[in-house]
Amino acid sequence: MLEALRSEGGEALDRLLEESELPLHDGRRTLFLYRGEADRVELVHWIFGLESSLPFQPVAGRDDLWHLALELPSASRIEYKLLVTRGERMELLRDPLNHRLAHDPFGANSVCATPGYETPDWIREDPDARPGSLHGMSLTSAALGGERQRLRIYLPPRFDTGRRYPLLVVHDGRDYLRFTALKTVLDNLIDRLEIEPLIVALTHSPDRLVEYGADSRHAAFLAEELLPRLEDRFPVHHEPRFRGLMGASFGAVASLHAAWARPGLWGRLLLQSGSFAFTDIGPNPRGPAFEPVVRFVNAFREAPGQPARRAYISCGQYESLIYENRSLIPVLQATGMRIRYTEARDGHNWENWRDRLREGLSFLFPGPLWYVYE
Repeated sequence: MLEALRSEGGEALDRLLEESELPLHDGRRTLFLYRGEADRVELVHWIFGLESSLPFQPVAGRDDLWHLALELPSASRIEYKLLVTRGERMELLRDPLNHRLAHDPFGANSVCATPGYETPDWIREDPDARPGSLHGMSLTSAALGGERQRLRIYLPPRFDTGRRYPLLVVHDGRDYLRFTALKTVLDNLIDRLEIEPLIVALTHSPDRLVEYGADSRHAAFLAEELLPRLEDRFPVHHEPRFRGLMGASFGAVASLHAAWARPGLWGRLLLQSGSFAFTDIGPNPRGPAFEPVVRFVNAFREAPGQPARRAYISCGQYESLIYENRSLIPVLQATGMRIRYTEARDGHNWENWRDRLREGLSFLFPGPLWYVYE
């Protein structure tokens, strides 16, 4: 490919780049390209263990084309940007030769997926699947200082007030809806009988690093205010085995902490890329925001109890948190909980969490295809 790039010019090069699916993959090597005038081009990525930015090299014989070859295993998915330097100006931008984007609360990144990775079909709207519905709900929380909490409630297709449903409370629910297509995922998995119809409470925090950081006030809000309101308003089961908590990153910390703080109340946990920082010895290396988390995880590792009956945990192999998540598994298994743990060749991002939803939800709330509640 590089030989062809060296020899082509003008419109021919434009056609070659336009017709190619970029980045290019050749076995374990992935070729990134940038076309344009620059003094320096770097790949800015989120693969833990590699230098955070990797320099491109000019294609020999050309002053407007740059390349970088990177070894990536099969079924890898990474998000990245390009840092382009021209004189004194540095610009961080999405790859103009790559149309694939992933969105998050901070904007969008370019996406590179190697052969073996496939976007799940169950994240796309199925015109034959009956849709569930979303409804607004709010309550004032004394536990959180009188703050008004706004939620959205997912009711499953064919919702029937004459039956009872499992309940799942989701941290960062607004972001799960926006960036993982959670409503569509629920509609599809329920329609395919892969998960049981369930009611989902989608919460949102305006100060998540505090409230989700193992905050006893948040655990009290869930147990003493939100759960009673949901049980009063909706036909949910009252047994703990039908109640779940879910979250990613700090949301996973909030879920585990809330279950640990109220033993026997929550029966199911879905924890994605949890920020489970702890210290064996020495100071906390992750900064002040993690101090409450470190205190909690240290205490949890000392005396885990049994926070739930079943938990699904996932993490990306390219995350800096992979060690902490791996370390959590034997601690949870020793409690007698039933655990399923999954790793993916991906990073700390919403599409990684999206891609694990089918496995996680069907393990915690299995539908008629494999109904195996303990």
